[in-house]
Amino acid sequence: MATIKPTDGDALLVVDVQNDFLPGGALAVPEGDAVIAPLNHVLDIFHTRGLPIFASRDWHPPNHCSFREQGGPWPPHCIADSEGAQFPKSLQLPAFTAIISKATTPEKDAYSAFEDTPLAMQLGMYGVKRVLVGGLATDYCVLNTVKDAVKHGFSVVLLTDCIRAVDVHPGDGERALREMRSLGVVEAESRDIQ
Repeated sequence: MATIKPTDGDALLVVDVQNDFLPGGALAVPEGDAVIAPLNHVLDIFHTRGLPIFASRDWHPPNHCSFREQGGPWPPHCIADSEGAQFPKSLQLPAFTAIISKATTPEKDAYSAFEDTPLAMQLGMYGVKRVLVGGLATDYCVLNTVKDAVKHGFSVVLLTDCIRAVDVHPGDGERALREMRSLGVVEAESRDIQ
């Protein structure tokens, strides 16, 4: 992979790196914490260059439709204002990071950071053409966010060492990667970003 040098027209999108998705959290992604160090490397580059950084988060009401008690598939997680919904302290998000809250109403789930949020509009306001994406989880929120980014006309660089899969069904993560590749997504590792 050739070196990528972020510049005007680029944005970094950190998807749902929240305490509940890390080891020990309510809906832990295996090795979810392994994305933090490589993401911090890319965050530092974007911060130093004054380029836009976005961080999405699940911000669920206590009676959210994705929770098992409401007939959904997941245990309660990322309830708005809870400790589990916070970004981990080890994730070095700069003060100017734009926070995108999603799935904020009881009756509607959203795996994509674009769904019912101002993300596409805000990226447009910054003149963004390309988004670099990392976070959790490969086979759910990362996959759906990338699909929507492509749909909205952005080119996408997927930071492959900055993502981890849930793999509810073995191979889900690999299938998600194949689907993203089929959309023309470019893959890079954090060390390729300079």
